[in-house]
Amino acid sequence: MNDGLNWFALLTRSNFEQTVHSAIVKKKIEAFLPKIKRKSSRKDRNLMIEIPLFPGYVFVKSKFEAANQLQVLKTIGAVRLLGNKSGPLAIPPSQIESLKIVTSTSMDLITGINIRLKRGDPVMIINGPMAGAKGEFTRHKGKGRVVIKIEVLGQYAGVEVDENNVEKLPEFLS
Repeated sequence: MNDGLNWFALLTRSNFEQTVHSAIVKKKIEAFLPKIKRKSSRKDRNLMIEIPLFPGYVFVKSKFEAANQLQVLKTIGAVRLLGNKSGPLAIPPSQIESLKIVTSTSMDLITGINIRLKRGDPVMIINGPMAGAKGEFTRHKGKGRVVIKIEVLGQYAGVEVDENNVEKLPEFLS
């Protein structure tokens, strides 16, 4: 049942996931924004909020042709489709279906740094003044703090952040 459509990961501007998702759906293009419920990090609130499972990404089902990609990329907040020199890389439909199943349940999803983060893992800072910055996990510092190595202009800078503000990037997004 191949209709010529494939799933692609679309990088968005920081905190534009919902805006991009809504705009793409309005264009009659299938899109998927997996979300999870998490306790709000604001100290004055005790709310459960929905946040993107993969901050900075929306999944889009489109044809590989340039005209179709252009329609997606002309969306406000869209940055680029993930790929290599040959072009965007399709994501296996089975992975998208698994994400849909996992995010549709009411069970708690366990995500984040405490589970599987090891030295060298690609990570993204998801909250705070450096939200959206990508780097490499270096080490646990203790007391809920971690050190992330960020490359800038061929130089490396180590930043210390709260471990709850860091998410491991999945292999196909790093």
